[in-house]
Amino acid sequence: MFEYFPGNYIWSFGVTAALNSGGAIDEVDRACRPIRELAQQGSDVGTEQFMQSWRKVADQVEQQAIEAEKADHLRTAGQKYLRAGGYLCQAERMLSNSSPLRIPTYRHLLDVMEKSFELIDPATTRVEVPFEGTTLPAYFTNASTDGSPRPTIIMWNGLDSTKEHMYTSGWPAEMAARGFSVLQVDCPGSGEALRLQGLTSRVETEDWARACVDYLSAREDVRSDRIGLVGWSLGGYYVPRAAAFEKRLAFAVAWGANHNWGEVQKKRLEREGENPVPHYWEHVLWVWGETDLDTFIAKAERIHLNGVVEHITCPFLITHGTNDRQIDVAYAHQSFDQAVNAPKKDLRLFTPEEGGTEHIGLDHLPHVGAYTADWIEDTLRELNAA
Repeated sequence: MFEYFPGNYIWSFGVTAALNSGGAIDEVDRACRPIRELAQQGSDVGTEQFMQSWRKVADQVEQQAIEAEKADHLRTAGQKYLRAGGYLCQAERMLSNSSPLRIPTYRHLLDVMEKSFELIDPATTRVEVPFEGTTLPAYFTNASTDGSPRPTIIMWNGLDSTKEHMYTSGWPAEMAARGFSVLQVDCPGSGEALRLQGLTSRVETEDWARACVDYLSAREDVRSDRIGLVGWSLGGYYVPRAAAFEKRLAFAVAWGANHNWGEVQKKRLEREGENPVPHYWEHVLWVWGETDLDTFIAKAERIHLNGVVEHITCPFLITHGTNDRQIDVAYAHQSFDQAVNAPKKDLRLFTPEEGGTEHIGLDHLPHVGAYTADWIEDTLRELNAA
């Protein structure tokens, strides 16, 4: 992985994410240069300065977008709004959840993203998925140009990403170009659902899957028999768990395995493996709605897929990097080996020689994304031919 900040995995991971999600190398470099020495003090130190440095560049790009829009250069404006949004979502995830910058920054990010949709991607709109008396905020990228029903993918994020990370990755747009609509959801414990609605994560992710499938099945532009589910990072637990019990799903993809996340947390207590975000335990407790570590660790005993993945009865893909420093590749083999009732199952491991070898393939996201897209296309053809 390209490590802009040598020795600081978390900050470098964010830089790589920005560059693989539409960021311009000059802008990312200008955001990072003022904080290079600060990075040497560790990932938890200076995260507000990280935010401020990246926000300075994001604000500059957004101002350029405003000027372009005034000059009626709408495509230029939309592209710049999108890049500004990408920088904001990468920097906001670094903050402590107690930072006074966090919620105002995230609200501003939502506004910037809406501007980019308006100007360059009218196929993407904000939607709300009804869920237990409230809603799950989501973006819907619609591949149906004439209102006819299209196969559709539900996309879930992980522990610290948001629907904005999913969108700026470019993968929903790629799938729409291939004829698949994509519902990018902030599930409980993530994104807007956590930040603005206080919805926290839970073991039983089939609850969210049911809500998402119900919502999509009611849309006339969705083929209700061709709804699949894809999730990255902690989504590698969320998705297989959901697919085991929500039988209306046509296929499932774990974009990075997470067979026993509870066990991983115990290892992190012993300082094994890399953390995905600064202020790690504070973030984990926020996501899972707990106030003390002992209670959370007890809850985490249930966050695994043993006795679960054998209930998956739809086509199932697992992708994983052989050099994933957050989730050991052994967990990918566990999920694959136990998915004995999937009519089709595939395990694709990405190596250092080809790239995509880090967590969720973030070091070469387009490579992993293309493989996943191809697998989904092939699987849909097989389903249609059956």
